[in-house]
Amino acid sequence: MQPTAASSTHLPIAIAVAPFEGTVTVWFSDAVIASSERAKVLYKDGRDPVIYIPFEDIYFELLEKTNTTTDSQWGTASYWRVHAVGASADDFMWAYETPETAALAIARHGAFDPDKARIDADPAEDKRHSPHVPE
Repeated sequence: MQPTAASSTHLPIAIAVAPFEGTVTVWFSDAVIASSERAKVLYKDGRDPVIYIPFEDIYFELLEKTNTTTDSQWGTASYWRVHAVGASADDFMWAYETPETAALAIARHGAFDPDKARIDADPAEDKRHSPHVPE
């Protein structure tokens, strides 16, 4: 038996959250909006991974919270507009400030729209597999 359209919208979506080993920097034009060595990656079935950065590593002086929200099984997402280098973009960042239990690992972390931000994720060097050059 196939699920109906109504019942399929309520099926839980599996997520996994893992630390990103390295540095993530978020840019808007030439302005750094966030930079972190404590980012997390959210993996969702059938979707591209999303990087979340702790609020403490985000330059909120360049962001303005808007009235935009969306609801999902993880809670309500709030959105921020960016203002930097003489330009702005709506819905640049979103966050689940008080998520449901399944998404507590990303509470007080922001994610950025990859169509509006440049997100540089530089993995940490794996010292166990780096070649050693004798002097």
